[in-house]
Amino acid sequence: QVQLVESGGGLVQPGGSLRLSCAASRSILSFSIMAWYRQPPGKQRELVASITSGAFANYADSVKGRFTISRDNAKNTVYLEMKSLKPEDTAVYYCYARQIGVDYLGQGTQVTVSS
Repeated sequence: QVQLVESGGGLVQPGGSLRLSCAASRSILSFSIMAWYRQPPGKQRELVASITSGAFANYADSVKGRFTISRDNAKNTVYLEMKSLKPEDTAVYYCYARQIGVDYLGQGTQVTVSS
């Protein structure tokens, strides 16, 4: 069983920055894709950013130019660098990984953007 553990969430003022980390319990090279999802209060979960094993990244339009997803294969960790944060970025952020036939999701970390 794979575990994905998110960290780095917290309270930040509008315009601020945060870096989320997702540590996997096994080599992330075994995952074809890893991603960050978020679920704002009272809304459905949505895809924020994804990165393939070949390090190709994709982003939701709402975060393009502000968020950066990256991976460190040696540390089995995926990151989400978030800049110019807005109140509408407030959500629980989840780490996701896909292996052939199996999807994994972390427990989530809360990000709150408020003055």
